[in-house]
Amino acid sequence: MLAALYFMFLSETLDRSMVSKNYRYNLTLFKEITRFWDMRHTYGWNVTIVNLVGNVICFMPFGFLIPTISKKKICKNVISVTLLAMLFSLGIETAQLLLKVGAFDVDDIFLNTIGGFLGYVTMKFTRVRKHI
Repeated sequence: MLAALYFMFLSETLDRSMVSKNYRYNLTLFKEITRFWDMRHTYGWNVTIVNLVGNVICFMPFGFLIPTISKKKICKNVISVTLLAMLFSLGIETAQLLLKVGAFDVDDIFLNTIGGFLGYVTMKFTRVRKHI
């Protein structure tokens, strides 16, 4: 999780400055995803992959660990875990906005939520494979 927070707040290599005087945000879904994909030859594949796949991978442990370590039944189903991942990501993005570090980006929330979902699916798949 520390890696996810580090990535979220220290992403200056992704065409974002560290601290801004202004609030920076993107409220248009797929705007930044499209920009990174369209600019992949300019930014380089490394930056594109880190931004698009990195946001997903950083939240996979969240989706895997929450149902594994929680004793609460609500944290054991895919919808709850996915919503918790989305809320956690929303919290991080809101902190970035309020602190003027990086930018609030709905695309990041979308990608992080997918990561939480895939982490949950991975956890379920590994549990099913153990019982076979």
